[in-house]
Amino acid sequence: MTPSGTTSDTFPRQYARTQRYTVGQPRSFRVTPDGARVVFLRSRGGSDRTNLLWTLDPADGTERIAADPAELLAGGEEDLSPAERARRERMRESSAGVVGYALDGSGELAVFALSGRLFAADLAGGGVRELPAAGPVLDPHPSPDGRWVAYPTTGGELRLTATDGTGDRALVEVEQPGVMWGQAEFIAQEEMDRDEGLWWSPAGDRLLAARVDDAPVHRWWIADPANPEKTPVQVGYPAAGTPNAEVTLWLVELDGRRTEVVWDRTTHPYLARVHWSAGGPPLLQVQTRDQRGQLLLAVDPATGAVSTVLEERDEAWLELFNGVPAWTADGGLLRIGDEPGHRALLLDGVPLTDDTLHLRQVLSVGPTDVLVRASAGEGAEDQTPGLTGVYAVPLAGGPVRELITGGAADAVRGGPVTLLAVSRLDRPGRTVELLVDGKPTGHTVTSHAEPPVLTARAQLRLAGERRIPSAVLLPTGYDRDRDGLLPVLMNPYGGPHAQMVVQAHNAFLSSQWFADQGFAVVVADGRGTPGRSPAWEKSIAGDMAGPTLQDQVDALRALAEEFPLDLERVAIRGWSYGGYLSALAVLRRPDVFHAAVAGAPVTDMALYDTHYTERYLGLPQEHPERYRGQSLIEAAPGLRRPLMIVHGLADDNVVAAHTLRLSSALLAAGRPHTVLPLSGVTHMTPQEQVAENLLLLQVAFLKESLGMPAERG
Repeated sequence: MTPSGTTSDTFPRQYARTQRYTVGQPRSFRVTPDGARVVFLRSRGGSDRTNLLWTLDPADGTERIAADPAELLAGGEEDLSPAERARRERMRESSAGVVGYALDGSGELAVFALSGRLFAADLAGGGVRELPAAGPVLDPHPSPDGRWVAYPTTGGELRLTATDGTGDRALVEVEQPGVMWGQAEFIAQEEMDRDEGLWWSPAGDRLLAARVDDAPVHRWWIADPANPEKTPVQVGYPAAGTPNAEVTLWLVELDGRRTEVVWDRTTHPYLARVHWSAGGPPLLQVQTRDQRGQLLLAVDPATGAVSTVLEERDEAWLELFNGVPAWTADGGLLRIGDEPGHRALLLDGVPLTDDTLHLRQVLSVGPTDVLVRASAGEGAEDQTPGLTGVYAVPLAGGPVRELITGGAADAVRGGPVTLLAVSRLDRPGRTVELLVDGKPTGHTVTSHAEPPVLTARAQLRLAGERRIPSAVLLPTGYDRDRDGLLPVLMNPYGGPHAQMVVQAHNAFLSSQWFADQGFAVVVADGRGTPGRSPAWEKSIAGDMAGPTLQDQVDALRALAEEFPLDLERVAIRGWSYGGYLSALAVLRRPDVFHAAVAGAPVTDMALYDTHYTERYLGLPQEHPERYRGQSLIEAAPGLRRPLMIVHGLADDNVVAAHTLRLSSALLAAGRPHTVLPLSGVTHMTPQEQVAENLLLLQVAFLKESLGMPAERG
């Protein structure tokens, strides 16, 4: 292995080793309520995946190690349970060490699981101690008063232990196989962005805990064909049109007594959000299975009875947001709602923002204002693609204050301290700076991420009549008079929940590397992608394939009017939805696309999960024609172009059956194609050699398919 950061590093090798330049970058920030300290995770270097827990003093910028996994495990290797591995896969977590933590109400105590064991770090006085726990432990949470830690186990129990090291006991014991307490179910983790299954009361005297019964979910088996002596792993997978897990919510007292929180789960089976703060009673957001209806419910913590706070309907679907619904300190209801051309922050139904901002997330609810992340709404003068900013929205109304924009921004806040994190198009990495009382301190959080060995030169545009957010990358040193038109590589995700065209240098590094192999690379965020407007996202309702593919075609043709794109040599590559879109492109539009690499593609939407697929296509029992219309397998006989399909055989999100069924259909139709199976690889590809060689194999396939010289730059 080439040493970290040496001049002999190639981009594929460095890109793989650094996990796309995320290793060594500070992350998972929290600021204590009094602003006395910043807490975060970071490894020691740009190729060291093991995260340590750190604190930073905002007064002088001093950083201190609060917990070091090497010391806590006495230099031993981590031992992860299958349940923890699955949880990390859902969270797209490929690092090691401390990968998550939770704080008590004061921010003086941090608890975390490491190798299935439970640890507590004293952030004020220093020191880490292991707490007795009947693990393996998953996702522990301290009580706000710092006296207790509640934690789920891989066996399904919900347990409680005192932070003084005494009293470990089961709050809820295992009832039957397949029942888990205090954990989020597969579909919540994978599609709702809800990773938690337990919530403390503000007083620390009881909890809300999810009970998940996985028994109704159909069973699939993930085998390892390269090691036939291994028993296939059984997983519960809620495919479209099949049963979900049964999820209920319970009030649990510290003596183990529990009361069910009852709502009409037949009509609203999805528990999407739970909020419990001092501003009001526990607040639930529950959705119908088609996600076109939802309720906000207030819970009586004494009886478990619910009352309806708000009922919402939408003809397409209702989007979920992080940070809301939430109470303000004086009991106002905060949420994000769709408005024409944007999403607004609403307080008790009254918009606090106008059409110049498109709300993405609530970051912090303060006593006088709300910190939000937003992109430009359709009423904004500056429509530069890919910008997200951080703004302070007064609760009393009035002008919104811009904290930072000009890149891809995020923030966290506690008391007088705000951390602003921003990535920009003209520089690698991300900068994290501290503000106190809204004023810069000059302190930043150190990043150990390696600098890339190449520079991305993305040119951002709004392409065509629909003003599709797009980026174009040309080879380093390209000269049009000398080099002429370039073969094109479309490099999209192109579907829901993922925005590729952002004001962030590192987002385009792999595209620049492909460009430096002799391509003009085009990245386009068509209809269905986030960050533009509700109508833009929801225009794919009932038909995902048609609009997303057409926007790739339209962006390509519009950009060819300005850039040196050879429309007679066009390839496309992508992963997950991008893989689906790439295969779809050569199947449906061989007149435009001449070769494709499809990574982990969903080839049959009926094989993908409920909450995602049914949101866009409805139930397959009710709309079979929609599912047939999106199917790559149905379209397989139409293949006329070179197609490489790549799939991890251990993928439990987009299972390998997607690729195998497409390959079988192609073979039955007599259509030549290439399949690259990745033994032991999941939906992520964290293995360094696999990730490195995947890039090299893809570019070789694409060059051969387009008749380009084989030499690599």
